[in-house]
This record gives sequence, structure tokens and C-alpha cells, in this order.
Amino acid sequence: MRKVALVTGGARGIGYGIAECLAQDGCDLVIGDIQEESAVAEALAGLKKLGAEVLYCRADVSNAAARAQMLEAIQARFGRLNVLINNAGVAPKVRADILEATEESFERLIKINLQGPYFLTQGVANWMVSQKKSDAAFVGCIVNISSISATVASVGRGEYCISKAGVSMATQLWAARMGEFGVPVYEIRPGIIKTDMTATVQAKYDKMIAEGLLVQPRWGVPEDIGRAVAMMVRGDIAYSTGQVIMVDGGYSVARL
Repeated sequence: MRKVALVTGGARGIGYGIAECLAQDGCDLVIGDIQEESAVAEALAGLKKLGAEVLYCRADVSNAAARAQMLEAIQARFGRLNVLINNAGVAPKVRADILEATEESFERLIKINLQGPYFLTQGVANWMVSQKKSDAAFVGCIVNISSISATVASVGRGEYCISKAGVSMATQLWAARMGEFGVPVYEIRPGIIKTDMTATVQAKYDKMIAEGLLVQPRWGVPEDIGRAVAMMVRGDIAYSTGQVIMVDGGYSVARL
């Protein structure tokens, strides 16, 4: 039976790169995003061409009712869920020094980047536990997409860094909790990835990459993240729950 994977923020950017790789690996997909379905129809069609059955759920992960409705829709369509990819996230609307940043921006990022995924994981995890109890052969997997910003301080977007650091701890917590049910939980920390989110700072990062910031001197692309996720979903590192995979072009390699 084909695995069913939910990818939040899956209609573009890193999420779409993940969805493509999972579709190529034979997964059926649930794409959760905040856009109207008509606005992402071309992207969904591309996934269907790869052989995946695709359900689109317009849902804001920070909204509890929307999360519940999304899981109900998945149950109605597929009757099961094997994989959760917590990818949806936002950057601050304004990059503000932490001496001046607002509580409004902080609360927005924590709710979308951390609180929403945390409680979506709670809902999915409980469903996975139920599936495992009903069928010992059930295979599940949870992957959190965080960022190098989980440990790298950027004083112009402190709320983003704190939200991603929280995601990293959530990975450890859910890995510890889901171990008895045989559901591994992983984290991927992307580095500088070419997406809509980084388009506004492209010139800055182009210059830094040219000056030697990375061991591998290029931008990352969504497919780099997708291939790492696919490895986890296939079970290639099944005995490594709780682990962090850096997909950062060698940024985190200590050098003299």
C-alpha cells in the first residue's frame, strides 16, 4: 500500500521540492497551504503527473480548527496517514533589530512556525498511535524542517531564530515520545536555500557565498531538502530517530 504523506507549505518552495521527491518515491500526497486551490493548480498538476494521488487542503497551521479539518479531510479521502512533514513557516515581515522588534511579530512567528506545527504533530501522532495499535505493520515517520537559524544567531530576525530553536526541541520531544510506537522523528536544518523567502536577500547571500561562506559554493535548492526527506521517509536511517541532518552546503563545518 502506498504511503500517504502530509506536507505543510507544500505548494511552493522547499515544501514543493519535498513533495516532488516523495511523489517520485511512490507516495500519495496531502498538500497543506494557505493559498486558494486555483492559485496552486499548476503545482498540484505537476505532482499528479509524477503518479501521486493528491489532496489539497487549504489550511493555516496556526489555526486549531483548520488543523482539525485538514486531518478530517485526510481521513475521509485516504483513511490513513503515514508521514507528516512540518515545513510551513514564515519569516518576519520586517527584519528588525532585536532592540526594536515588536511583540506582534514575535507572536506571529511563534504561532505559525512553532505552536502550529507542535499541535499538528500532536494530532497526527495520536492518529499514528491509533493506526499502529490497529495494525502492527503500520509504518509512520515525522520530519520537522527547521533551519540553521535554530543555532545561528541573526539579531535582525530574533523571533525567527527562536521559533526554529523551538522546533528543534520539539523534534527531540516527539522522538522520545513516539519511540515506543516505532515512529521515528527527524529534523532537517536547511541552510541558504533559493526560495521566495530568500529572494529579498539574494544579493546579500550571493556576495557571502562568493566570499567563501560555504564549503560548497552554491545556493541550495528545494530538491536538496526533498532528497533528504525522501531518505527518511523510505526508512533508510530507521535506527536514527531524533537526529538532525544539516543540508547547508557545509556552512556548519568549522574551518580555520
